[in-house]
Amino acid sequence: MAHTPVNHPARPIYRAIGGLTGLYLVVFGVLGIIASAGNEVLAQDDTKVLGQGTNLGFSLLSVLLGLIVLVGTGLGRNIDVAINQWLAYALMVVGLAGLAFIRTDANIFNFSITTVIVVLSAALVLLMVGMYGKVGSDEEADAFQKARLVL
Repeated sequence: MAHTPVNHPARPIYRAIGGLTGLYLVVFGVLGIIASAGNEVLAQDDTKVLGQGTNLGFSLLSVLLGLIVLVGTGLGRNIDVAINQWLAYALMVVGLAGLAFIRTDANIFNFSITTVIVVLSAALVLLMVGMYGKVGSDEEADAFQKARLVL
């Protein structure tokens, strides 16, 4: 039995939302690279971009993850679904680790509480997009509808 909807009527909107999330990560990362140019890669200073604490390391990671989301969105064919779901889980781990280490020397990405909130929000958006963006055959969609009606 399928656990997520197949051929959801709003899947183009979800795909666009995923692309916008990837674009946000790229823009944030590029601005972070500009703002933290000349600093150490994992500097713990007062560098802020769009109200979020960051450093060169997290900015580069944001650009990389954003580009992966954008490439997945461009490819489609359920590749974007897998990418969005796995990156959502990865961002949740990063965000929760950032929250756990926010006031310690282990805060290697220079997170602020705003950064944690934005990272976890982006993770939840990507997870939602991944769950509702799946494309399948008509048979798969019918099987999902029948299983859904049984519940």
